[in-house]
Order: sequence, then structure tokens, then C-alpha cells
Amino acid sequence: MPIPIVNSIASWFLKKRFHQIELFLKYPNEVQNELLLSQIEMAKNTEFGKQYDFASINNYATFAERIPIKNYEGWQDFIERSRKGENNIFWPTPIKWFAKSSGTTRAKSKFIPVSQESLEDCHYAASKDLLCMYLNNNEDSQLFTGKSLRLGGSKELYKENGTAFGDLSAILIDNMPFWAEFSSTPSNRVSLMSDWEHKMQAIVDETINENVTSLAGVPSWMLVLLNQVLDTSKKESLFDIWPNLEVYFHGGVSFTPYVDQYKKILPKSDFNYYEIYNASEGFFAIQDQNNSNELLLMLDYGIFYEFIPMDIYATTNEKAIPLSEVELNKNYAVIITTNAGLWRYKIGDTVRFTSLSPYRIKISGRTKHHINVFGEELIIENAEDALKKVCKQTKAEVIDFTAAPIFMEGKEKGAHEWLIE
Repeated sequence: MPIPIVNSIASWFLKKRFHQIELFLKYPNEVQNELLLSQIEMAKNTEFGKQYDFASINNYATFAERIPIKNYEGWQDFIERSRKGENNIFWPTPIKWFAKSSGTTRAKSKFIPVSQESLEDCHYAASKDLLCMYLNNNEDSQLFTGKSLRLGGSKELYKENGTAFGDLSAILIDNMPFWAEFSSTPSNRVSLMSDWEHKMQAIVDETINENVTSLAGVPSWMLVLLNQVLDTSKKESLFDIWPNLEVYFHGGVSFTPYVDQYKKILPKSDFNYYEIYNASEGFFAIQDQNNSNELLLMLDYGIFYEFIPMDIYATTNEKAIPLSEVELNKNYAVIITTNAGLWRYKIGDTVRFTSLSPYRIKISGRTKHHINVFGEELIIENAEDALKKVCKQTKAEVIDFTAAPIFMEGKEKGAHEWLIE
């Protein structure tokens, strides 16, 4: 089939989904409430569902009153049992995969349950919706005339007790639908290589002569790869290598520190950057407008959202609120209930709402990455914005930074101490 026809057909199928998106844009709170009650009904005969008598829960108020909010440590015993092959503990369908992610204060690594429902209705659905949003905003896109250069984790899947664990990207690649594999580069073999140095060069070798139309990956590692592509090709601009490159889909870390470096190697004013907000626990939000840094909260992926205002987070007054009660420009810790069996789970991220109709957010930081010793409520978003302004004034480049409070002692005032590299 000729490539232009493939591009047209793919664009048509993806744009059809936009009508479903419009449903939760119009009725966001109804969609969320229906989703919650549906998942409670589905899990009522699990061990967790019986423990908290899900069968008698028929509204959000009862759910919030009865189910405790927990972090990973609170879920660890349940998850370890599930990893050993026990079923029907916190979700009715078998949990075959666990996404291994960064450790917590008590655990070396976290193993986040990934159900078949979360794969299909969340992660893969989000991948299609990301393309849907982009195509809806860019009618003349030629995205499917070429391939997407993806850069994910390196760990292969390790199997034990009938379950498998590994980097989320390894799980996604292992279960990838044919349409995604057909339109991606490099090959699965190269994508999952464990040695980063060899992997980077292998990606360069496989992709440098491809017709790459989009990029997808974490900004820090993607920048390393793209600079290696330029070094290998002896070119100054990526458009000299991939003339049809039109968009970079990024997430995982803040893009703010990398903007100027990307503009140097992608020197086109009409090149698009699209941000996503995802994690091992699920796919949460997508940039739905060109030239924007706001993300549309996706409400029909099997994830029910609650939020704790950061001014009462980790206090005796801590209380979560539903989506319908959030306010603009206020920082919240994110609490999720997922279609992989995490109930009222603290993911450790903070967001603030930039719009309530539709619900759009900005990622403002991590619950552990904030200082509020003197009532200053400094979050990482504030710190990065301040450093960006200072770097612009001083023409400096920041590699990394950290900050900590200096407590008041005697007549000395409290302060912050910064270490900037």
C-alpha cells in the first residue's frame, strides 16, 4: 500500500477517537464517577474488595471514608504476594506484569502492577490519543509517511512465579500492537539492549537512514542520542538527516532545562513539541494544543483521580478531594485509583490546574521535592523557573542542582542553601 494512503487511513482512524474525547470534555465529573463505581463493582469479590466491603459502596463519599490512602510501602505486601503468583488480591484479572521503577525510602525498587486492562485501556489508548491530539491540531501532518524514533529503557523482562517484571517500556514493547511496531524504529532487539553505550550506537546505525518523522522519549537521554546522530553524520542540524521530522513527544522529566539545547539542533520555528505525563502507574495527561505547556487530564483511561492540597499534605489535616472540587493555580498531590488494582495510591507527583473546563494541568514537582519550612512552599517548578531566568541573564548552563533549608537558630534568620552544578 502506498505510504500516502497509509498516512490518510491512519489519520482518519485516529481522528474518529476525538469524538469520544469530547464526551469526557463535556461531562468530566460524570465520566469519573461512573468509572469509579464500575471499578468498585469489578473488584468487589477480590480480597481487598471484601476487606473494605466494596459491595456496599455506591458513592464517592463512602469510598473516600472507607478506603485508606497509601503509598507504595502500604501496598508492598499485597504486591509481593501478587508477584509470587497469587490472583484476585486487589484486582480480579490476573496481574502478569510488574513495572520495575525507582526505589523508595524503604524499598530498593518498586514493582507496579500492570494489568491487561491498564495496558490496553490506558497505556496503548494514550499512545493513540497522543497521535489523535496531534493530528487534530495539524491537519497537514505527514506523520505516518515515516517512522517514530522511540527511546525507552533497556531492561529485558525477567520472569518468575508465572509473572514478569522489568522496565515499563520493555513491557509495552513486549505486548506492542502491530500498528505501533510497524511505525516505529529502532527494532525491538535494539530497543531492549542492556548496554547503553552499545545501544546508542546501534540506534544511530539503524535509524540514521530511516525517514524519521517523530521522536519519542525522555529529554535527557534523547538529547544524548541526537547529538550522537549529529556526530556520526557530521551534520549540524537534524533536519539535514531527517528532513520530514515534525514533532518530538517528550515526558519523564521537566523539559525546561533542555529547551535551548533542542532549539540548536532543531532550528525550525514550526517544529512541534508535545509533552506527555505518564509513569509506571499509568498514563495521565497529554498536551492537546500546539505551542502549549498545559496538559489535558485524560479521564477515561481507567484511572480515578483525587487530589490533596499541598498546604495540608502529610499533616494531621490531610484530606483528598475529587476532581470536581479542585481550584486553579493551587498545588496538589496526585492520588490515583487504577484499573490495575491500586486503590487511593499516592504516586508522589504534584500538579496545579491551569484550566477547569476542560481540566488541564501543569506538573509542578514531586511531594518529596518541596521545601515548606517557613511557609514559603517552594516547589521544584518555582526553582526551575528561577534558575532559567538566572541562566538567561548570566548566559550560564545548569547541569544539576539541589537545595535544602537552613533552620532558624538564635537570632539568625532561616534560609535556603543551594548547590548548583
